[in-house]
Amino acid sequence: MSEQPTEKNIVVNRKARHEFTILQSFEAGIVLQGTEVKSLRQGKINLADSYAQVVNGEVWLVNSHINVYDHGNINNHDPLRKRKLLVNKSEIRRLIKATQEKGNTLVPLRFYFKGGIVKVEIAIAKGKKVYDKREDIAKKDAARELERKVKN
Repeated sequence: MSEQPTEKNIVVNRKARHEFTILQSFEAGIVLQGTEVKSLRQGKINLADSYAQVVNGEVWLVNSHINVYDHGNINNHDPLRKRKLLVNKSEIRRLIKATQEKGNTLVPLRFYFKGGIVKVEIAIAKGKKVYDKREDIAKKDAARELERKVKN
């Protein structure tokens, strides 16, 4: 019997689900340096303004901030460097087609460890308008109110 590797979230980009409508998500590997992995194990990453882009048939993660490793030396990594994502060619073609549509973008949703390997969940997303965000908040409030009434 083969066991599924367990997943342990490092960071979840909650802002992405608020700002964007998620159309489809993909799992991707990521090319990291040694001190970046150690920093990720400490949970020191910020995905606030990060996005992915396809350049010359390769997918790159831009603006993700992985803090410098505390116990690192002169060989520490650059916190804001572009990082290559490892995605299948068929998925890259799908991502290229999706990003060429107006309003679509590639957004990282979460970083996680899967069997000791760092993975990134990226999504094809469409930006929400202000009224969409208000509508989502109203739905959440209504559901919360209903839960309260059912509980009492």
